[in-house]
Amino acid sequence: MIGKNITQINLGDKASFEKTITETDVYLYAGITGDLNPAHINQVAAEKSMFKGRIAHGMLTAGLISTVLGMYLPGPGTIYLGQELKFLAPVKFGDTIKVEAEVIEKKEEKNRIKLKTICTNQDGVIVLQGIATVMPPK
Repeated sequence: MIGKNITQINLGDKASFEKTITETDVYLYAGITGDLNPAHINQVAAEKSMFKGRIAHGMLTAGLISTVLGMYLPGPGTIYLGQELKFLAPVKFGDTIKVEAEVIEKKEEKNRIKLKTICTNQDGVIVLQGIATVMPPK
């Protein structure tokens, strides 16, 4: 299985992916990364925070962008080169996050594309946005 190459990609092409964030996702991410911040894993401490409860790691949410790029657009074989991110709202346990990517720039001579990346929750609130730079498969 191979994704789209640069000649098969057009400005405005879009892809998306949705996932509900579970407590298990957050604990697995905490264990893998070693980020045991109480905001993510300690309900009592997190209740005293500005979020009034535990939230998912921002980078866990950002990691879902990789699913769109690596599996859908451009797809398998894509090399992720960079990502600008702005975290705009917390992701809580049980939130369903929709990740959308849209091609906004294409440089065929360098085999590079840029995609606008947006993550929204089930209420349509943008929780994260940015720009990804990738190298599609040849």
